[in-house]
Amino acid sequence: MQIEQIDTFLDLIETRSFHRTAERLGLTQSTVSARLVALEQAVGARLFTRSRAGAQLTTEGLKLEPHARLLRQEWTMARRAVLANGTAALTLRIGVQNDLAPAHLGALVADFRALLPQAALYIEPDYSTQMCADLVTGTLDVALLFTPKPQPDLYFESLAELPYRLISTRADTLATLAPETYVSANFSPAFEAAHRQLLPHLAATALSVGQSSAVALLLAQMGGAGYVMDSQARALTAAGGYHLVPDAPVIHQPVYGAIHLRNRTATTHKRLMHCARRRLNTPGAR
Repeated sequence: MQIEQIDTFLDLIETRSFHRTAERLGLTQSTVSARLVALEQAVGARLFTRSRAGAQLTTEGLKLEPHARLLRQEWTMARRAVLANGTAALTLRIGVQNDLAPAHLGALVADFRALLPQAALYIEPDYSTQMCADLVTGTLDVALLFTPKPQPDLYFESLAELPYRLISTRADTLATLAPETYVSANFSPAFEAAHRQLLPHLAATALSVGQSSAVALLLAQMGGAGYVMDSQARALTAAGGYHLVPDAPVIHQPVYGAIHLRNRTATTHKRLMHCARRRLNTPGAR
């Protein structure tokens, strides 16, 4: 059995399509089929049945799935374990939501290094979907993200709710704010849903971006209004050229800590989650 066979098997579980799995893995359909046949021969059971509805797991395939996920993660962690990391006692890979990086990354990393001085840290700003996938495979150890993607292998904890405020390059109120100059923030499905409920007249604007820093950059270049993280809103308005929209609601973005389920009780992972919660809830840091 080869790890590529496990990867193909797990991808087929998601896609239910040999054609789609071939596209996603950059393979031919015949290669996907050959890998599955080889895996079935190795375990001595048929894992999928094919029909017009797509590829469906057999009972044996369902039994193999949790073991396959653990095998893939163990393989990733084994590869990481043999990589050189200097004199560090361990290496930890931590994913951080892109939008958290400008305001919080420095303080978070400083806290993590103080907490684990013997650890080598690899920090990867990314988006929630990719971080969840990387936690499943073992590429990441801990992730701080906006949107949990429920999976049997993952454990999530609520860490904080960060406020976002509406700023404008003019002294606007909601009544005078021009929708055509509004930059809609699409930080997460939760933020988008709250925004749509609170400000339905601004839900369908022509320009939308997914990061606070991108909103601020567009406002600097084009003018207009948009939501940014509270710490960034305070810095921009203090520097001049921006105004808080006084009657605009504050929208809170939940932040979650995520780890692989097998690490739920691991001391190091629990300490990192606690450290991140404390930092994100520090007065003045939000």
